[in-house]
Amino acid sequence: MGKNLLSLASMEHILRDSGASRVSEGAKNALRDILEEYGVQICESAIKYAKHSGRKTVKASDIKLAFQ
Repeated sequence: MGKNLLSLASMEHILRDSGASRVSEGAKNALRDILEEYGVQICESAIKYAKHSGRKTVKASDIKLAFQ
């Protein structure tokens, strides 16, 4: 993908909010890579749903449908 869109600080917040007391740089990087890849997959599906509905605008319902 190239440039990372999600910050490592956000990844640390997610991990700590999930109960981790300590978080390695590797864990933050791994979580960021996985979430970005999964996010792109969801977005691609949501765009297909919007286009199928004759819209250029992606709506929250498209994202939710793509997530299912």
